[in-house]
Amino acid sequence: MNTNEKIPTHVAIILDGNGRWAKKRGLPRNFGHLKGCDNVEPVCKAAFNIGIKYVTMYAFSTENWKRPQAEVDELMKLLAKYMKDAMKLSVKNNMRVRIIGDKTGLSDELNKLITELEELSGDFTGLQLQIAVNYGGRDDIRRAFKNIILEADKSGKTYNELADSLTEEVISKNLDTADIPDPDLMIRTSGEQRLSNYLIWQLAYAEYFFTDTLWPDFGKKDLEEAIEFYSGRDRRFGGLKKG
Repeated sequence: MNTNEKIPTHVAIILDGNGRWAKKRGLPRNFGHLKGCDNVEPVCKAAFNIGIKYVTMYAFSTENWKRPQAEVDELMKLLAKYMKDAMKLSVKNNMRVRIIGDKTGLSDELNKLITELEELSGDFTGLQLQIAVNYGGRDDIRRAFKNIILEADKSGKTYNELADSLTEEVISKNLDTADIPDPDLMIRTSGEQRLSNYLIWQLAYAEYFFTDTLWPDFGKKDLEEAIEFYSGRDRRFGGLKKG
């Protein structure tokens, strides 16, 4: 990759295509999800080596509960296994790992593992990985507004005072990603070209890169291709083109 490429600080990835990867090989869908989990570490390593500081991966959406119960059960087991594996990977790679999303919808066992993982990796200074579990962009905004309203009520604000204090900055500070910068680049694998309710507030000014590569096959070269695409974009944030 060209050393003069602009490197995004934060990359968001929609991990799509695990089921299709398995189907193409005549395997059960769960095999695709397993392969997809195995691909997280090498992609994170490649991202860190390129110079990316934050990666946020869409693992399980609020809409994924609508899938067949057997598949949901397998995904929950797989997530629990991944949390255990991630503890070793975070130590090995000096990688901070956090889970974003509505954790109240997850099992006690999974929440316990999430707490252990976040406490273990909280002070690590390498790549910062956010994994979105039971996450939906609309739900993220809903929960943010709920927190803002409850805090206003607690502090005795009137409705007018609440309305006057409601800024984009206040909303952003109550989202799941409050303490990290918004993504510069969003990558979606598998050929689909939509956000699927992912980080819809945070991705307002991001560049979008869509690839036909299925997530289990997505590697360093695919990531570099996305970075090259991003580097060639003129990000104006609503302003005029320079020059």
